[in-house]
Amino acid sequence: MSDAVRVLVADDQALLRGSFRVLIEDEPGFVVVGDADTGHRAVELARLTAPDVVLMDVRMPELDGIEATRRICGSPETAKVRVLMLTMFDLDSYVYAALRAGASGFLLKDTPPSDLLSAIRVVAAGEGLLAPSVTRRLIAEFARNHEPVGPFGGRMADVTGREREVLVLVARGLSNAEIAQRLRVSLATVKTHVSHLLTKLDARDRTQLVIAAYESGLVSRRTGSTS
Repeated sequence: MSDAVRVLVADDQALLRGSFRVLIEDEPGFVVVGDADTGHRAVELARLTAPDVVLMDVRMPELDGIEATRRICGSPETAKVRVLMLTMFDLDSYVYAALRAGASGFLLKDTPPSDLLSAIRVVAAGEGLLAPSVTRRLIAEFARNHEPVGPFGGRMADVTGREREVLVLVARGLSNAEIAQRLRVSLATVKTHVSHLLTKLDARDRTQLVIAAYESGLVSRRTGSTS
């Protein structure tokens, strides 16, 4: 199973860790490489096992899930590891901070098992946020509570006009197919633009493109329109 999706489970509740492990290991094409009951252990195991995806609880003892995510995503040793956050509430106050730390998306802990497995696949493939509806809720929460700040503004100089159009639509929660339809271009063209944006903005995935659009001021924090 060399091509299996490698998953590290990080949750402080033994029952949940065990349940996630059984669920994931029973699914063809998945393998659990370890489980962690603290944030420190999650960082350590991510370095030792090099998983494709860490399933990370937001609230972890010793080192919370946000800081653990920041250390995993910020280290050259684990830079390719993607983190999928778990939370009890769909607009948890920690969600934005987790995504800003480098997480590729988030899920509710009561997500149906089939959706959890699909989400792990999506994140492992580098797709970032899991659905446009989730993106839109995140943006609404961000717009209420955050001012445009961060490192992305200076990187916008290299972004072309067409790429900015695509970035705005990504930030509004549109899928690649929806963007292609809106701009009347091919899906392959949209994928190329998104790939260029990821490179130019030094963004890990689609999630960070959304953040970049808002933190750079390209998209209005209050209206979702271009600034």
